[in-house]
Amino acid sequence: MKIAVEGCMHGELDIVYDTLRKLEEAEGIKIDLLLCCGDFQAVRNKDDLRCVNVPQKYRTMNSFWKYYSGQAVAPYPTIFIGGNHEASNYLWELYYGGWAAPNIYFLGFAGVVKFGNIRIGGLSGIHKQHNYHSGHYERPPYNEQTIRSVYHVRHYDVLKLMHVKEPLDIFLSHDWPLGITEYGNWQKLIRDKKYFEEEVKNRTLGSKPAAELLNKLKPPYWFSAHLHCQFPAIIQHGDNGPTTKFLALDKCLPGRNFLQVIDIPSNPGPYEIQYDEEWLAITRRFNSILPLTRRRFTMRDEQLDTQDDREWVRSKLITRGFRPFDFVQTAPSFNPSNPVAGSSITGSCKNPQTVSFLQLLELPYLLDSSTSEGVHTNESGSQPGNMLDDEDIELPDEDEDAADDDE
Repeated sequence: MKIAVEGCMHGELDIVYDTLRKLEEAEGIKIDLLLCCGDFQAVRNKDDLRCVNVPQKYRTMNSFWKYYSGQAVAPYPTIFIGGNHEASNYLWELYYGGWAAPNIYFLGFAGVVKFGNIRIGGLSGIHKQHNYHSGHYERPPYNEQTIRSVYHVRHYDVLKLMHVKEPLDIFLSHDWPLGITEYGNWQKLIRDKKYFEEEVKNRTLGSKPAAELLNKLKPPYWFSAHLHCQFPAIIQHGDNGPTTKFLALDKCLPGRNFLQVIDIPSNPGPYEIQYDEEWLAITRRFNSILPLTRRRFTMRDEQLDTQDDREWVRSKLITRGFRPFDFVQTAPSFNPSNPVAGSSITGSCKNPQTVSFLQLLELPYLLDSSTSEGVHTNESGSQPGNMLDDEDIELPDEDEDAADDDE
């Protein structure tokens, strides 16, 4: 199976797909799957664009809307995670994962799927410690604070991934795992990116939760983006343990290392994206404690038993099938002949894919458990803790990407 991996997409689907077509022609190969490591920017219309945390000069529609509307069809099955420049309102509709457009699948805020017999896991967002133990309290329309905090990684989603026991083949994160530079040529990295030097030497570059997941899951391949440069590393887990090949990729720009093709042994095709039985069991086990308030969420690290849920999910999927529910449009697409038109949608939508997914697992729909004032009514997901005051929440800088974002 030939899998193409791309760094930060920034909505440039046309360019990436065209690059893959040219690569196929030049090399005489067939790409089976495209993976994207975040900043995908699934922007359907102008309302979505207002939910992307980027400076005004970067607020452009780019090309995703064509694939959402049906004007274009993704030529390769595509799986992506979220980064820190996303249409967060749309991704929240698909919190558990789902089709963002035909043949383009969002892995969810955390998730695992199968493609053929390859298991692919991922974690969306970037790590900011001051929000890590909060619940998912943000709802559109976002303000200057929540448009940034909505994509911050939460302990709850990491905890679910820490319960994955069966081997993964590939893991995606937008952030680099903390300490990953120790396993590669960090000297070259800081020569090329001088502003990383202090963080590299102080061992503060990267995400601690991602590092914990790397140590727990030990996948053969781990791909990241975010820092807009290429960085390979090989991690040996213990003296005789497995190895992980890590690769960070750049953003989609001419002359940049934003694409890599890997060849993974697999069963013969045809290949398609399918639900992962173990992940659905974990989702079912954890959904009752989904935290949706600012209240601090804490949970001890002991492993919860998901075996009963696993058997229940297996029975359901054997009856229903493993393919995800079909894509459904939930908002009007951008119309280039009327570019100033807006849909006037200010809230979130109950995406039919998410509703069907929860019905399959016999779970309640909780994602709209909030009031317009941002005080959220679903308290079941939080262990006792103190509410955070506004002054306790540090506002990140305007641009949270690497310092070369303007390039």
